[in-house]
Amino acid sequence: MRLGIAAALALTVPCSLAAQDLGTATPIAGNWSYAATADGSEASFASASGIPQLWLHCTRATHRVTIAKLASGPAPFLNVWTSSLTRSIASSFNPATGRLTVDLSAYDPLLDGLAASRGRIGFSVAGQPPLVVPPWAEAVRVIEDCRV
Repeated sequence: MRLGIAAALALTVPCSLAAQDLGTATPIAGNWSYAATADGSEASFASASGIPQLWLHCTRATHRVTIAKLASGPAPFLNVWTSSLTRSIASSFNPATGRLTVDLSAYDPLLDGLAASRGRIGFSVAGQPPLVVPPWAEAVRVIEDCRV
């Protein structure tokens, strides 16, 4: 019985990004794009084949930034890596969009870490390879939009 409880608890513990050396990982090829939206703004990263992989969305009225990553299924945490900060954030999964999302205050220090990260930012969930992308200005612009 104790083994079953321990195994169940292990599924709720965030995956350690320290085990994956994202500090030397090569970002995937692709491009960021930025667009104003009715409620704020959004930046998305699409792979070289044009498939969207990551979104940052600002909801200006609430000063919230949502980070969404393409995912094959639910995961309790989205692990976010920057060159200065690493954090596992409780996430939710929308099966209609296939996106795993986290919601942050526009003033969360992790967003400053994303904006200032050197060369790469990484996103991972347990059981899937990490998504490592370049930290371009489009993502930073969304964060700045939410702080106005």
